[in-house]
Amino acid sequence: MQEDAAVSAPPSSKGDQPAAVVTRGLTKIYDTDGTPVRALDGVNVKFDRGAFTAIMGPSGSGKSTLMHCLAGLDTASSGSVHLGRTNITTLKDKQLTLLRRDRIGFIFQSFNLLPMLTAQQNILLPAQIAKRKVDMERFHRIVDVVGLSDRLDHLPSKLSGGQQQRVAVARALLSAPEVVYADEPTGNLDSRSGTEILSFLRDSARQMRQTIVMVTHDPVAASYSDRVVFLRDGRLVDELVAPTADGVLDRLKKLES
Repeated sequence: MQEDAAVSAPPSSKGDQPAAVVTRGLTKIYDTDGTPVRALDGVNVKFDRGAFTAIMGPSGSGKSTLMHCLAGLDTASSGSVHLGRTNITTLKDKQLTLLRRDRIGFIFQSFNLLPMLTAQQNILLPAQIAKRKVDMERFHRIVDVVGLSDRLDHLPSKLSGGQQQRVAVARALLSAPEVVYADEPTGNLDSRSGTEILSFLRDSARQMRQTIVMVTHDPVAASYSDRVVFLRDGRLVDELVAPTADGVLDRLKKLES
């Protein structure tokens, strides 16, 4: 996508290399039956390249709203969100659509697979829609790592929940997006499948330098990340580096007390 005069560079994480995603004074206000509700209240946060970051907080803290604004799925009331050097809060709808297609990957709690397509066809679909050449070496590497090599010709109905989510993860990572947003990616999975997905996301950040931002309510899921940022009442109030499940749970209890 062409960047214009409206695009400005956010603070750098390493020299002249900007962080993957940066927000400045990010605020989101909803009108609920004539009453303004401040879902985000001046959030300043940075997500470094190649890091796996979890967003957590009590119910109603604004974590899903933050992710939606980061990904350009919702518009900010004020403040800015930069993806690399692109200020996405200045983009028009068509530009945002192209940005989400070309530079962002998504993993949702619901797998969002097309039931009439095989696992391989679901993985390749976004690239085909974008008329983008597929790096088949990367495709086979990802498929092998997520354990789908012998399931590529199966329809979603013939796959377990964990396998369907692995298809969704492979689809999100195939184009090597600048950032992957994961919204409760293990919420519909059993503990074993969830562990496999979280391990792969962690390894993707460490081995493939993939930037991943995940919203979760689960301290165990958050413990797979490099860093957890905590929201309360729409504000960033705490963070934890190299988290453990017990450490995350302790922070959450303090926030809710």
